[in-house]
Amino acid sequence: MKEPTAKKRTVPLLCALLATAAALSPTGTASAAAPSLAFGPCPDTMPAPAAPARVECGTLTVPLDRSRPDGPALRMAVSRVRATGTPAEHRGVLLVNPGGPGGAGLAYAVAKRAKLPERVRRAYDVIGFDPRGVGRSAPVGCGAMGGLFRPPAPDPVARTRAAESTLADRLHRLADDCASGAGAALPHLSTEATARDLDDLRTALGEERIGFLGVSYGSYLGAAYAALFPRHTGRMVLDSVVAPMPWYDFDVMQAEAMLRQRTTLLDWLARHGKRFALGDTGRAVRASYERARARLATRPVRGFGPAEFDRTVYRALGRTERWAPLGDGLRTYLRTGSVSGLRPATPFDAPDSRNYEAANRVVKCADGPGPDPARVTADARRLRRLDPLPVLTGIEASACAYWHHRPSHRTELGGPSVPPVLLVASDHDPVTPLAGARRMATALPGSRLVTLADDYSHGVFASRGNACVDDTVAAYLVDGAVPGADVRCTGAGLPGA
Repeated sequence: MKEPTAKKRTVPLLCALLATAAALSPTGTASAAAPSLAFGPCPDTMPAPAAPARVECGTLTVPLDRSRPDGPALRMAVSRVRATGTPAEHRGVLLVNPGGPGGAGLAYAVAKRAKLPERVRRAYDVIGFDPRGVGRSAPVGCGAMGGLFRPPAPDPVARTRAAESTLADRLHRLADDCASGAGAALPHLSTEATARDLDDLRTALGEERIGFLGVSYGSYLGAAYAALFPRHTGRMVLDSVVAPMPWYDFDVMQAEAMLRQRTTLLDWLARHGKRFALGDTGRAVRASYERARARLATRPVRGFGPAEFDRTVYRALGRTERWAPLGDGLRTYLRTGSVSGLRPATPFDAPDSRNYEAANRVVKCADGPGPDPARVTADARRLRRLDPLPVLTGIEASACAYWHHRPSHRTELGGPSVPPVLLVASDHDPVTPLAGARRMATALPGSRLVTLADDYSHGVFASRGNACVDDTVAAYLVDGAVPGADVRCTGAGLPGA
């Protein structure tokens, strides 16, 4: 998940590297000297923190290909909000990442900092950044992405071999489009490369160690940094943890969790039947859900069909505050035929979205070898056996089955030399299931897991308003207080209607 960011123009990274001077260092190559970073004014679209804090921005030049430090370079956009406490309270820098892959983080320094406990804001300079290929850091583009942005898309739930062939062809074309859009940069937009950028950032900031708060994909990036640079890893919080497994395997695990969460959602809508009028039992609401989706498959409404419907459902399942709007949207569509309550506020083909979707696939496919095409088809069939209408939106790594670059190894995460890390997870988060956090704990010996029980949303620390979680994490970040054992906090349960 990611915070909203300023609008921007998405440019294919290869063009940015080879034809656009703004994406290159002045000489067109990275300097072998120690990285430097000077802060100054931010873009006009940057939000401002509450006084007395202020935000400043800069750029850090990093090599595109780490094996060629004097080769082509790109500029990484960085932001900073300094700590507001006394020198005695200061604990260093806290790099923050909102997730993805593909999430822009320049403005996140301001947005996330506003939600942090006061003592954390007083103790840390909060550092935001757009990872390579994202936002203002030479954004990658994949053009048409196999028709991804041309609505209505084909039904992602393929019930015939012909439909399976159509979807496979779209994935193949998506991979071709990303190879064309990214060009020579395709292998170099990996999580490992971004982690090395972060160590250059650490050096430029003059820090021996970095504090780090990564949410969702940010947890994966943090674990990758810790694996490469354990001696430079300071206090690290990994929130809503991605499992340390191949991206495709994780995506499939997420799809299974989405089915469980959808059942919970349908039962919740039934318990509030008077409000939503979709049925008084989970089965009745399921029938309303299926009726809406089937009607959209037969007669899409101004480009809004079953794939677009599934995308809306996928987004809603990750945060309980989105459940009521989804229920209202379903009711309105079934009564009036209007999809205004289901269509996202920001168009899917907006520039930010195009960059996000491109970077998401490019990074996942750069992080390790993808699946075999036959496995993608077999897993889709298996998910249909679990439920006739699986939510397949989040299996982005299926495109890696047709990728033009096959990485030689997978991203290493964690390791025995990493200092104690704090992992934070929600009991029933379908986006990053709790099982993934438990797996990551084994890759980070000495780490502790803080679980928010009876919670169903993605993003926990300084997000759910839970004092037990927030106080535990703040004590770790500010005082270095590592809990003696895993911590289980009590959540608020399912929301009212």
